[in-house]
Amino acid sequence: MSNTYQVPTMAQKAAAGETPEVLFWVGCAGSFDERYQAVTLAFTKILTKVGINFAVLGEEETCTGDPARRAGNEFLFQMQAISNIQVLDGYGIKKIVTACPHCFNTLKNEYPALGGNYEVMHHSQFLQGLIQEGKIVMKGGGEYKGKRITFHDSCYLGRANNVYEAPREIIKALDMELVEMKRCRSKGLCCGAGGAQMFKEPEKGNKDINVERTEEALQTGAKTIAVGCPFCLTMMSDGVKNKEQEKQVQVLDLAELIARDQGLSG
Repeated sequence: MSNTYQVPTMAQKAAAGETPEVLFWVGCAGSFDERYQAVTLAFTKILTKVGINFAVLGEEETCTGDPARRAGNEFLFQMQAISNIQVLDGYGIKKIVTACPHCFNTLKNEYPALGGNYEVMHHSQFLQGLIQEGKIVMKGGGEYKGKRITFHDSCYLGRANNVYEAPREIIKALDMELVEMKRCRSKGLCCGAGGAQMFKEPEKGNKDINVERTEEALQTGAKTIAVGCPFCLTMMSDGVKNKEQEKQVQVLDLAELIARDQGLSG
């Protein structure tokens, strides 16, 4: 990530006697995956532009424990969760926003059982709120106006947490033509990465799930596949490459679409 763009940490804010409105939980993908770092940068640029007082944990943030729990290592999950809760509570954090549905689901639904109670939002919900409040004024009429786009519902955002409208409201605000896949919303098909499948080779079968899902996306005729999850971004991008369509079809996170509309990309 760019060395010239500095994002404040909770430690820096605390040292200055400040309490940020929002903690941006970056997540493992947003921190370490080169492709998803662009999403982290796009989201923080949007927050900075609209004047949101936010911070990140920086090196104090560790994995939520989601992959460990999904893979069956409950002990490791609880160790990671309790460690994170101690850090979050130490800063008195009340509101968390994350671009990862896996982090979102774990922090929102699974941390309370271990004593971690926070208001947790997915970045699509937060961004939609900023658009509704008029803090983000969409320019529209740019490179995306009237272009076909399809949205892939992340399992942990959609079926697990019933967040279907926020991403679609963002796309509507971009003045794009949303074309739904046959399997969408509560009937959406997994990208193939959930349940810690991201970190292993697929079992033997006729076709990889991400290829099946990419075929459904391509059938819509959309030249942009929008996602709201780092795992989905990787799997759909790999599916597009498998179909040798990477020059014709873009896979972009919702934050990247807004950043481009606002002239904040790059």
